[in-house]
Amino acid sequence: METDTLAPKKRATKKSTTSSAKTGKTAASKETESAKDISKTYNKFKQFHGRGYTGMKVGRSHKWYYDKGEWHETKVTPDLWEISYDVTKRRAGHAPEGSGVPVGTEYHWFILAHQDVEKLNANDYSTSLTGIKYKLAFKRAGKEKWNATTKTERKRLVKLLQDYIVQLEKDPVPIEFEYKGKKYQGEGIPTPQICNEYHCFELGITLNDENLGIIHCTDKGWKMKNVKDQKFVNAIGLQIAEWYKENP
Repeated sequence: METDTLAPKKRATKKSTTSSAKTGKTAASKETESAKDISKTYNKFKQFHGRGYTGMKVGRSHKWYYDKGEWHETKVTPDLWEISYDVTKRRAGHAPEGSGVPVGTEYHWFILAHQDVEKLNANDYSTSLTGIKYKLAFKRAGKEKWNATTKTERKRLVKLLQDYIVQLEKDPVPIEFEYKGKKYQGEGIPTPQICNEYHCFELGITLNDENLGIIHCTDKGWKMKNVKDQKFVNAIGLQIAEWYKENP
């Protein structure tokens, strides 16, 4: 009786082991294929509003952790400060195999952002930064020259700032609604270069005189990285969508 009972278990174990081996092989194969697909997708030529580009697809995002850095600031006028910041940033997770640029690649970005600060005690401040960064130039790994001259970078920066000024001088998208018994009133300022002839896909949101960051119109609905309450985000997005419907 014991032999009859144990025999099927042994056979089942052997079968299970064989099946696991096959599954492992298949998973490894799929992982390799996935890495190849990511590499092809990253380097594939893409289009955005008629402009060609390569690299990470528009709409995707990175998450980084910043080491303990050094922020220096010098007061230049009553309202103007000169700042500098040096730090190493580290990816949350790992870059997919075959994606990204070679080690040694350099970038020159220009940042337009809101920094919201609250004094907590004599020595500490809470701080958050929301805004946009714009690529002015890059230098390929192993190369001596940047892909743009200083003059070209300046022209690109002037164009960016001019586009931003145009958006600021236009009437903003008015936002007014009530959520959980509280009234909210403010506006949405379209982000430069993210608008078509009908509407804008990203807007900087200010409600009740507080900057909340940028809202994004995606295939999966409205998203805000700094706001956790999705129903609140949807309420903001609904106001924007209705305004564009009434003001085509």
